[in-house]
Amino acid sequence: MKLKFDDKEIELKEANNFFDKLLGLMFKKNFNFCLRLKCNGIHTFFMKEKIDLILTDKNNNILYTYQNFNKNRILLPKKNVFYTYELPAGTINNTLKKIEILN
Repeated sequence: MKLKFDDKEIELKEANNFFDKLLGLMFKKNFNFCLRLKCNGIHTFFMKEKIDLILTDKNNNILYTYQNFNKNRILLPKKNVFYTYELPAGTINNTLKKIEILN
């Protein structure tokens, strides 16, 4: 699967089980994919790099975006958020309005 936004496409991986959700992007360096988690809050403990975040509702309508979210931080749960997308830092910009999932 791929995540499409603006004029970019990036490989999309999904954290479907407890272990994948628990690990997320911890201990990863120089990753070039997006990780989708079904959650409304995250932590960045044990991460090696900053990340960009996109938080959406069930229909992938963007509710929040965070650029260059620091490691060793907590993003408290947000109301109405269903999916959290974790991307490499510098991937998104402030004007991001829409995302698409491509098969």
